[in-house]
Amino acid sequence: MRIERTSLFALSAFLLPVLSAQAQAPADFYKGKNVDMYIGYSTGGGYDVYGRVVARFMSKHIPGNPNVVVKNMDGAGSLRAANYIYNVAPKDGTAIGVVARGIAFDTLFGLPGAQFDGTKFNWVGSANDEVSVCVSWDATSGIKKFEDLLTKEMIVGGTGGSADTDQFPRVINAVLGTKMKLVVGYPGGNEVNLAMERGEVRGRCGWSWSSVKSTQAGWLKDKKINVLVQLSLAKHEDLPDVPLIMDLAKTEEQKLIFKLIFARQVLGRPFLAPPGVPADRIAVLRKAFMDTMKDKEFLAEADKLKLEITAVPGDVLQKIVQEAYDTPKDIVKKTGDLLATDDRAR
Repeated sequence: MRIERTSLFALSAFLLPVLSAQAQAPADFYKGKNVDMYIGYSTGGGYDVYGRVVARFMSKHIPGNPNVVVKNMDGAGSLRAANYIYNVAPKDGTAIGVVARGIAFDTLFGLPGAQFDGTKFNWVGSANDEVSVCVSWDATSGIKKFEDLLTKEMIVGGTGGSADTDQFPRVINAVLGTKMKLVVGYPGGNEVNLAMERGEVRGRCGWSWSSVKSTQAGWLKDKKINVLVQLSLAKHEDLPDVPLIMDLAKTEEQKLIFKLIFARQVLGRPFLAPPGVPADRIAVLRKAFMDTMKDKEFLAEADKLKLEITAVPGDVLQKIVQEAYDTPKDIVKKTGDLLATDDRAR
């Protein structure tokens, strides 16, 4: 009995600091700390711009006002960052990430390299309910409208297997018979844009319209690019005359595949935290994120940068991801097979 009591006292001495830390008020926990924000792309692209402006303002909305420190971790269309956040980053609320909107579905489709379960991330929120586009470089592509892709090849740049730049053209090719040839390996969208200017590629597919407007307004003004098709479940008000991918589906199966693929657009600019973070801290981060989205100074800066802000709360993202994983298995398998097709340039 004496041994048991001694063991009990020892266990209590071990657990008390742990329980105390878990019960710590958010302001006390975050005060004097850094919150690392891992951006899964190189500097200068759309995800990077969104991540950095959110980081600048989010600190004041987190109790204790920790420093939010941006760290770029590009690679494989943000798959490297997603794997790190899920498996390595601290699970105490001091690490968040900005990743490709399609990352959530990689495990669902059985794509290689995904070392996580998309439903188990803690989704913090999205800064934008996104519409993406496919564009052609006007000077060299010879592609002026979407129908041209059915008869002419267009080389497009990709940033990694999990990224929209790779997945979207692959699916559109398979479902509708377009002739986009994918060249992969660019660190981020900024490098794909440079490749278009240099003539290495002739277009880009899976490019957020908000990013086009914020980072390449001059290209639009000078008509250097042609916007060929919108990739989402509904049209953007800016693009009433550009066809919507959902309207190009010819069968019910094609519609279901496109719905499964483009549901991710609601996760336009997703911010997420690792699994296992205490629920009260996830609640704090989600509230801080949405408070940032309403912050007048933040909105003024976003407007200055021409960033669209149509915020989606984290709990809504969590539900969307779960619903995608509940899609009928035959449609999921067929969609996953399309995504896994390796049509990359040799």
